[in-house]
Amino acid sequence: MLNPEDRRISKSKTAMRNALIQLIEEKEFNKITVTDIVERADLNRGTFYKHYKSQTDILLELTEDIMEDLIQSYRMPYKEQRIFNLDNLTASTVKIFEHVEKFQGFYALMLRTDKLTYFQTQIFKVLKGLTIHDLMKIKKEANQPDQALQASFFANAIIGMISEWAENNFSYSTYYMAEQLLLILKSMRQVQIIHPRLE
Repeated sequence: MLNPEDRRISKSKTAMRNALIQLIEEKEFNKITVTDIVERADLNRGTFYKHYKSQTDILLELTEDIMEDLIQSYRMPYKEQRIFNLDNLTASTVKIFEHVEKFQGFYALMLRTDKLTYFQTQIFKVLKGLTIHDLMKIKKEANQPDQALQASFFANAIIGMISEWAENNFSYSTYYMAEQLLLILKSMRQVQIIHPRLE
């Protein structure tokens, strides 16, 4: 449990992070000043310099926290399991959408604008890397798809779902999103392609 001082620090940092995200949506990052940030966060410059040296430090710390939380959330459904079985997965154990909701402002900015395309690339790399490293350790058979391509497909699918969610102003619950992901994954096992009749 955080003590009062830690809570105050956390509150100040959160305010500055949110202020920076709002300002990035309004102007170029290199034009955002410390004054802009502290005025938007309703803090003083001393508070800013107590925790950061520059605007870039906020963005780097925020990104590091997001990536760490993303990894933990992605691994949550299988971290205690020796053998991971998709059929045993439930919507309540899928935590990646709770992660996105936690950093909703960041994801909304990243997915609705071209302001943070670098970080979208980083998130894709994290998702792809986790899929290969954690979930593709079985012996590769001749009829299995290329692991890198399969992992890329899955990473892009997750980002696509998050993007659609953001476009709908995150109106769906995290549970609904997790439930839909499971339905999609399970339906892919029995997909049939029916060609339209050609005249």
